[in-house]
Amino acid sequence: MVVGAFPIAKLLYLGVRQMSKPVANRIKAGARRSEFFKNYVCLPPAQLYHWIEMRTKMRIMGFRGSTIKPLNEESAADLGAELLGEAIIFLVGGGCMVLEYSRQASNARRKEDELTASITDLQSQLAELTLSSETMDAQLREVNRLLLSFPVPTNK
Repeated sequence: MVVGAFPIAKLLYLGVRQMSKPVANRIKAGARRSEFFKNYVCLPPAQLYHWIEMRTKMRIMGFRGSTIKPLNEESAADLGAELLGEAIIFLVGGGCMVLEYSRQASNARRKEDELTASITDLQSQLAELTLSSETMDAQLREVNRLLLSFPVPTNK
């Protein structure tokens, strides 16, 4: 017996996340081979990352005025490809989280709408029953009034 619905959406999200890793690796390999991709996509973020990382390390160690040498092209291309691969995996994972959140919010909203409809229905039934009870109470009072207004014959 199945207790709940099979979470097919979660399984699909997991599959997409798992597939993003080999796709990211293929893109990294392509980035290392393509000169255009290497020069305009991989190198600038890698040099920026290297500059920020080295600047932070130098400040932590107390060297404030030292200059930072840029990475050589091969190291920067590798670092840029790694950054690109990690960014792809991060974006796919974040997208999966956003989709799962919106799906859960939609389910919660649907359940809340069903609960609101059920409460509204119960309130209308209660109002009908209250009206019916008041009507019967009024009829009972009228019958009692009529019975008390007629004299009861006594046999002597």
